[in-house]
Amino acid sequence: MPKKQVTIADIAKACGTSTVTVSKALCGRSGVSEEVRAKIRETADKMGYVSTKSVSNKMEGVIGVLIPNKFINPNGSFYWALYNNILKLLKSEGISCIQENIGAEEESAVSVPNLFSNNRITGVISLGQLSVPYLRMLMNHTNNLVLLDYYVPGIEADCVVTNGYHGAYMLTKHLISLGHKEIGFIGTRTATSSIFDRFMGYVKGMLEYDLKIDPDWIIPDRLSDGERFEKLELPDKLPSAFVCNCDETAFVAIRDLKAKGLSVPNDISVVGYDNYLISEISDPSITTINIDSEEMAKEAIKLLFKRIADPSLPKKTHILTGKLVVKESTQKKK
Repeated sequence: MPKKQVTIADIAKACGTSTVTVSKALCGRSGVSEEVRAKIRETADKMGYVSTKSVSNKMEGVIGVLIPNKFINPNGSFYWALYNNILKLLKSEGISCIQENIGAEEESAVSVPNLFSNNRITGVISLGQLSVPYLRMLMNHTNNLVLLDYYVPGIEADCVVTNGYHGAYMLTKHLISLGHKEIGFIGTRTATSSIFDRFMGYVKGMLEYDLKIDPDWIIPDRLSDGERFEKLELPDKLPSAFVCNCDETAFVAIRDLKAKGLSVPNDISVVGYDNYLISEISDPSITTINIDSEEMAKEAIKLLFKRIADPSLPKKTHILTGKLVVKESTQKKK
């Protein structure tokens, strides 16, 4: 496991003081005695703290987080887990955060988000894929931008993504190891870069074992703009297993398969991707790829801090690899 990053909250606890006092001491602001300041700095050094002072006093501003409505499930979603981790990590550093949802009309009209009316916005994390015109507008408003859980070919930006290609390949190989040869994919390839990568990982797994990819079993789960379907259009003749682009889609697939009188995994196996809460509360629980949302949030914040500290740095893409987690939604083909 990666070593836990030392935060301002950790230093405050060790020194028996508040996070505000620690933040002031490390950033060189007034309101802290020299004795306390020296103690805090010494403790921070011993604990291996990487000071946000390197980001300069610009971090006295606010970080904005943009999330398109189309990626938000009212019952919770992987993106809410990511956002909550961002909020928690920024709070531990004494940094404020503003979150704003972007509606379909606002994205289509390329409307400037309200958070830019706050002239204290220091940087922005874009969580969930936005259109190219909207991204270009954001980049005209700030150089300090990180794309989280997606990238866009042709757009040069700092990104944090998971290795969806490898993850879906592992899921496909898992199903093949259980004896499945007729395997479909559920996800709209053109909706996001992450779905496309996961589809290509599925394709690699199928081709590697010389298995046929039936176009009738490549099923969209949303419109190309990302708006989800309420119900999947499942064909009459089904494969013995489905690779789904995410846990939410796998959850819907299991529900719709049950509505057709089928049992998962007795009649058909289903896998997802993300390993967030819905994969566990699903009946059956969903075999998936575990993604560390806290690690993703941490890397996004690191990239943003580096960008703020040195705008001349080359743009970077950070890729995290997940792990296969086998649960109840898969079994050997009968």
